[in-house]
Amino acid sequence: MYSKKTVIANNTGLHARPASDFIANATKFKSRIFIKRLDSGDEANAKSIIMLLSLALDKGTEVEIYAEGEDEITAVNSLIDLIDSKFGEDK
Repeated sequence: MYSKKTVIANNTGLHARPASDFIANATKFKSRIFIKRLDSGDEANAKSIIMLLSLALDKGTEVEIYAEGEDEITAVNSLIDLIDSKFGEDK
């Protein structure tokens, strides 16, 4: 298992469009991937848009992404990079 933490930085948080981008990226990987909201401990399958949106990830929310599988490091790093890029918003 591999994990990394980051903070949601875009002003609108993980609303429908960035959540859709996140899911599209996550589904490219074979590993099982999860995202955890660190302030509440709630977590979701990173490949399920319904579960992801249910976390209500607003700007400033600290999250941990973890994965298990053959491409776990690449998967986690890719999703962390996507979050850290602010999903192309706020530029």
